[in-house]
Amino acid sequence: MRLLEVEGLTKQYPSFTLDHVSFTLEQGRIMGLIGKNGAGKSTTLKSMLNMVCLDSGTIRMFGRDFRHDEEACKQNIGVVLGGIQFYLDKKLQTITHVTKRFYREWDDAAYRKYLSLFELDERKTVRQLSEGMKVKYLIALALSHNAKLLIFDEPTSGLNPVAREDLLELFQQLVKGGERSILFSTHITSDLDKCADAITYIKNGKVLASAEKAAFLRSFQSLKQPGEGDLTLEDIMVRNERRTYDV
Repeated sequence: MRLLEVEGLTKQYPSFTLDHVSFTLEQGRIMGLIGKNGAGKSTTLKSMLNMVCLDSGTIRMFGRDFRHDEEACKQNIGVVLGGIQFYLDKKLQTITHVTKRFYREWDDAAYRKYLSLFELDERKTVRQLSEGMKVKYLIALALSHNAKLLIFDEPTSGLNPVAREDLLELFQQLVKGGERSILFSTHITSDLDKCADAITYIKNGKVLASAEKAAFLRSFQSLKQPGEGDLTLEDIMVRNERRTYDV
């Protein structure tokens, strides 16, 4: 089952165009959305969530047209876009108390389970949390209303290596049952080597390729030099994005 279908997303700005972006995400899968900074990853995610007014394109989640059935779709998604920096001096329990009112299927028992699992103390303020713990708190909120589709923008950015590894392991555990899917943007290709099932690569606002990871890697092996081994995701990005300087 396809949990997410993105078709032809287009948005023109004075200096940038998101140009007919399309991809699909199957149930029980992790998809990495890659591209260098400024490629259009965050704009794509915000467009999907109706945070940007599109010029054209359609988004379907769980078989529903997102723009026509936004409220129902949002009951089943969890979104982490840039953390919770606006509430630095609020305690987690205060943020949770406000947040849970918006979800019909909020499960307090599940919330308590994830607080314990992630070793979160809801008496702490946001300011007292590390970056990794902030992401885990937002994931706990998402899972406590039984979200089936998790959407993250650069979730591992700024994390130390141990925290990154921990979070990637968590992602794999979350999709293990086959019901949830994760879409996350990143420019850290090693994260996707470890946990992604599929890759969508955006360059200058356009999808350069979108496929299962093995097929994606195969499709770029023509960039190899004679005698060179198989290219990694990092190799592929570097060769597609590398600039030359005439100095």
